[in-house]
Amino acid sequence: MSAVLTAGGGLTAGDRSILTAINTSASSLSFVGSTFIVLCYCLFKELRKFSFKLVFYLALSDMLCSFFLIVGDPSKGFICDAQGYTTHFFCVASFLWTTTIAFTLHRTVVKHKTDVEDLEAMFHLYVWGTSLVVTVIRSFGNNHSHLGPWCWTQTGLKGKAVHFLTFYAPLWGAILYNGFTYFQVIRMLRNARRMAVGMSDRVDQFDNRAELKVLNRWGYYPLILIGSWAFGTINRIHDFIEPGHKIFWLSALDVGTAALMGLFNSIAYGFNSSVRKAIHERLELFLPERIYRWLPSNLRPKNHHLIMHQQQQQQRSEMVSLKTEEQQ
Repeated sequence: MSAVLTAGGGLTAGDRSILTAINTSASSLSFVGSTFIVLCYCLFKELRKFSFKLVFYLALSDMLCSFFLIVGDPSKGFICDAQGYTTHFFCVASFLWTTTIAFTLHRTVVKHKTDVEDLEAMFHLYVWGTSLVVTVIRSFGNNHSHLGPWCWTQTGLKGKAVHFLTFYAPLWGAILYNGFTYFQVIRMLRNARRMAVGMSDRVDQFDNRAELKVLNRWGYYPLILIGSWAFGTINRIHDFIEPGHKIFWLSALDVGTAALMGLFNSIAYGFNSSVRKAIHERLELFLPERIYRWLPSNLRPKNHHLIMHQQQQQQRSEMVSLKTEEQQ
């Protein structure tokens, strides 16, 4: 990720080694989480709906971004430059895919449109095209160098300005758009719920809790990008003000939170009820019954107790039939 690529000067060799370890560990977690969502989409046919297809593209971008962060080698010029370009490209693509998810939800819920699937080609053009343009623009006028374990570090004022304009400007634009969009969606659903409660004498408490859970989940989505890139933004601003002085703890938070974005996205967007249901069904088909007793209750199939009851009834029936045969 871009935040990782710009940390460098003003830090000791030991500091850079620690930051490298933080980056590798956090990027590995993001890679595992994103790969899990990609595999779920590929393996489970019931997940191949348009809404989850956008989550798949988001996870794919996060997976590739994390992968190139892990495999980059500053000792080799070509691989180092390739890491810088690819991580910038796929990281920008990642937060742009979150805007398409927000746009789809807003268009469906607020505007009551059903043509979102027809916009898939436009989504690809918007995400991949914008990512390519800002990545190419970032290469103009920059001095490509690498300090310690990081590739493509901008040391000049012009390079830092271009980096900020081609990464952090669209990033915070996406954050503001997502926040405004989800605010409108949540407000409309809550107003509709109040109207439904006013027209009904009885409210289903289970549905009410489930609806509130979904609304709260949507409210967290914009916070993922804020939590992932707030320290990186502060670090970039500090680097403008005092270019020769790096703060280690700020760099550590910058590197760690940015590299964990893929993991945060995979949990918030990907590990939803549909994915859990698909996993439960596979567990029910392939795992022996005795394994269920060792699993946490939230990982057991919802009909686990029903299955056990049916099996117990079947065993009792078999016992009764055996006793009847013995008596005869």
